[in-house]
Amino acid sequence: MAGATDLDTLLRDMEPVLRDGEYVFVVHLDPPASDGPDPAGPGGPGLPAEALVREDEGLTLVLRREVADARGLPYDFVAAWITLQVHSSLAAVGLTAAFAGALADAGISCNTVAGYHHDHLLVPVGDRDAALAVLRGLSRSGRVSASRDGGGTRTAARRSSSAGT
Repeated sequence: MAGATDLDTLLRDMEPVLRDGEYVFVVHLDPPASDGPDPAGPGGPGLPAEALVREDEGLTLVLRREVADARGLPYDFVAAWITLQVHSSLAAVGLTAAFAGALADAGISCNTVAGYHHDHLLVPVGDRDAALAVLRGLSRSGRVSASRDGGGTRTAARRSSSAGT
């Protein structure tokens, strides 16, 4: 089933939910080849990754903090994981910009992971409650507060689902 693409619908229905636990980014410097074994299985680092990204510099894994701690793996960012429950299309335009802008306006860092069904946000663990409040406010109001006009000036824009109002 295809996800939603309408920004008004995505904002209204995004329903941010905080996952339990704390999460960290670690780097495995000797990843298997891109067509090799599962990084969490034999031949990989053997870590139960919540998410992974293969980069030229190594394999970035998002792990539960307790997994990294138990294995003595270094990290420098501890995050809370927020999932937007709306089923967003991978072709949807504007959702990432809307939530990233709202969080940036509040001074909250945000790293994102897109799954097929949902967007996932990793925010500093100390900002989790503030991030949830910002996202819920964005969902209630439909406001895109960090849009830019053609001249690059920050403007406040009101999203409206009815034309001419």
